[in-house]
Amino acid sequence: MSNVHNNLINIQKHIEEACVRSNRNFDDVTLIAVTKEVSVERTEEVIQNEILHLGENRPEGLKRKLEAISANVKWHYIGSLQTRKVKSVINEIDYLHSLDRKSLAEEIEKRADNVKNCFVQVNVSEEQSKHGLSMEEAELFIDTLKDYSHIRVVGLMTMAPNTEDKALIRKVFRSLKELQLRIAAKQLPHAPCKELSMGMSGDYEIAIEEGATFIRIGTALVGKDKEDE
Repeated sequence: MSNVHNNLINIQKHIEEACVRSNRNFDDVTLIAVTKEVSVERTEEVIQNEILHLGENRPEGLKRKLEAISANVKWHYIGSLQTRKVKSVINEIDYLHSLDRKSLAEEIEKRADNVKNCFVQVNVSEEQSKHGLSMEEAELFIDTLKDYSHIRVVGLMTMAPNTEDKALIRKVFRSLKELQLRIAAKQLPHAPCKELSMGMSGDYEIAIEEGATFIRIGTALVGKDKEDE
């Protein structure tokens, strides 16, 4: 069984240490508890520990949590979103971390009731197994979103390679930060692009050192107790 409280204390300590090393403020980093692998009960334990940003990656899991949880939390959809499932998801979430194609943008524009905070997903490492745009594609894609009134590009998201090579992981995160700064410098009304969603259980300290403002932590915080579906 996971002890969310003790896990959180340990994670917050590492976040603080990473912030000190990189001369950043602790409050500049938002912890998203990735609850996709755990039950409603475990998710409520997260909320009781005052973590109010929750991440889900499947419409069915999101729906189940929404129906059971009444707390005022921020919902992040962190998985690849199929175009045909936009309708069931987009008006239930506060942030989408996986905007990566025109067809998805078009469906969001069609289905959203208000402006949605979106991260454009970038496949910095260009791994075939990962979703996302290349660095070059991402910048051009963001430019094309200016006429989508329901999309606000708040930042960029990436996943580091599954490797023990910390130098490579750091290079990926640093590259995304450089792209984020380049896009932010354009001062696009539809794409302030001030945020970076990067870093998971195994690499969030490196991500913070390289500029992450949202980190997505699942197993290290909530463990695994996935209920039968």
